[in-house]
Amino acid sequence: MAATVDRAPFRISERPEQTEFLAKYFRVLGDPTRLRILELLSGNERSVSELVAALGEPQPKVSNHLACLRWCGFVETRREHRTIHYRIADERVEAVLALARELFKLNEDHVRACRHIGGQT
Repeated sequence: MAATVDRAPFRISERPEQTEFLAKYFRVLGDPTRLRILELLSGNERSVSELVAALGEPQPKVSNHLACLRWCGFVETRREHRTIHYRIADERVEAVLALARELFKLNEDHVRACRHIGGQT
């Protein structure tokens, strides 16, 4: 386990609890660009260039977000000649996003008014 933690592209405490790992895992979904990427990949495999065009973001930024999503197991790749195609790695990712959308609808007013999340404290 220590080797994985040492190679990971983030820092954790010396004796992390599972909740700390889970919080880091959910931070992947806390970025609007990464959520947009997952939505674009929902049911569709896409190349990096297709994602760049759809997002209107620079290729290095999109690639960085894709690396994060891949590292944490949200997406996987397939190479076709020089082109890398991305897709959702597990159908449960789409289920988590659908559940999040349903829960958001029930709590939208509270989420919009929340001053504790998103650096608004």
